[in-house]
Amino acid sequence: MSVTADSEIRFAINLGNAVLANTLPDGAPGGITVEIARKIAAALGSQPQFVTYLTAGKVVDDAQNSRWDIAFLAVDPKREEVLRFTQPYIQIQGTVLVKAESNWQSVDQMDQPGVVINVGKGAAYDLHLTRQLQHAKLNRLASSQEAIDAFLRGEGDMAAGIRQPLERAAREQAGYRVLPDNFGAINQAICVPRQQPARYEKLVELLTQWQQDGSLQSIINRYLADA
Repeated sequence: MSVTADSEIRFAINLGNAVLANTLPDGAPGGITVEIARKIAAALGSQPQFVTYLTAGKVVDDAQNSRWDIAFLAVDPKREEVLRFTQPYIQIQGTVLVKAESNWQSVDQMDQPGVVINVGKGAAYDLHLTRQLQHAKLNRLASSQEAIDAFLRGEGDMAAGIRQPLERAAREQAGYRVLPDNFGAINQAICVPRQQPARYEKLVELLTQWQQDGSLQSIINRYLADA
């Protein structure tokens, strides 16, 4: 299958997922998704242009506004209404940060009346917990990091999110810990707006090739070693 090469491809980079993307000292985006984006652009004979976002929800909102061409997001049924997702390239654990002295021992205890859980609005785990929880209340903050920061300031009973950033917060702030189990495994994939079937098929082809030859896992392992 052939796809006409674009001189430039706009990649949406979600800085709200600190495991996959971050801001470098010079202000440019870096991390796993940025390196994969460069690899995609090279394979398609194009130059990468990065459009950065602080939240995944805003990336989804812009999917129908022609603000980006390719993005990296968690797979979610609601998002599939406007996006086409490739097969996952990484699976990330969703868990919670709690106070060290609290009685919380498992994510199975989360869903209780009166429990307030901080989340980043529109994040994959916000969507997941919205469907899953019956009793606990979600306190939606502007971003995943703000959900953590608000909890550290005393807001909410726990903060839900991706394991690595939560564990980093627990290491840096005395008096907090991360539960050992997960409320969900979040599949991260490459995606395009639904009206781009040809580009979607090419991405699936490239991703399959890189998963088989080990080059994609090599990128992931190099970054996660420092997470």
